[in-house]
Amino acid sequence: MDVLDCIIIGGGPAGLSASLVLGRARREIVLFDDKTNRNRVTDEARGFLTRDRTNPQEFREMGLQELDNYPSVSYVNATVTEIIKDTDNERFTVKASNKQEYVTEKIILATGIQEVFFIPSIRNYYGKSLFSCPYCDGWEQRDKPLVVIAEKEDHVMHLTKLIYNWSKDLVVLTNGLKLSKEAVSQLERRKIKIIEERIKTLIGNDGYLEKIEFESGETVKRSYGFVAPTYYRPNKLVEMLGCEIHENGKVITDGVGRTSEKNVYIAGETETARPSSLMISAARGNKAAVSVNVDLTEERF
Repeated sequence: MDVLDCIIIGGGPAGLSASLVLGRARREIVLFDDKTNRNRVTDEARGFLTRDRTNPQEFREMGLQELDNYPSVSYVNATVTEIIKDTDNERFTVKASNKQEYVTEKIILATGIQEVFFIPSIRNYYGKSLFSCPYCDGWEQRDKPLVVIAEKEDHVMHLTKLIYNWSKDLVVLTNGLKLSKEAVSQLERRKIKIIEERIKTLIGNDGYLEKIEFESGETVKRSYGFVAPTYYRPNKLVEMLGCEIHENGKVITDGVGRTSEKNVYIAGETETARPSSLMISAARGNKAAVSVNVDLTEERF
């Protein structure tokens, strides 16, 4: 079996960017992607210079088309299910859902993260009328009556302060959390309504919110807003490979993609376990790929 220079797992902006760098460096690589990118639920990817408001699927397809220019890059539409390390991490055997096995010297993890919503019905509206990133969607919601849904005080305050830059007409829902007097005072000074009652469900049609119903039966009408989900890595590849993780959930690296495990690199949201912009993720993919290429160069020269 031929040994690849690098396998990149994840075809979001970090993985695509890393693939482009390594393709241009004439490295034999395989990019795995199973089309579960986090922004697939929205119609537009925003804030990426020269590609602002591009459909996420179109953005991804443009990236893959660019990779076609480099014959050493292969794309596999499959999910990586297992990675087996040999002695001293000199080789990795990668097993995938297409029942194939691949052997590589180096690996870049770029599978990203996924959201968890504390109110399940939020998922029905996420990406169309409810959003998590004001930098991505704040402009489109400017000056609209908005709802902010969060159930931790630091999330409530951080998100509300940010969104206040785009709209002053805000209603904050805490889903049962009682805010501190200081937090209430800050919000009320800016005439922001606070509802601490527990939420029963969200009501709307075809992804577009109409109102929120509380356990008491009372409702509040809002068509758009922002939520504060929690995030998780959708697989155990980081743990499978033994990468050292900080207590805050971030994978420990040297700052340019090298993890604590030899020949294992990481990029994008996979590294931080927190959301970031497309442009930042792409930049981190670039850095990780450069580290891979530098290491291959030094080892083989």
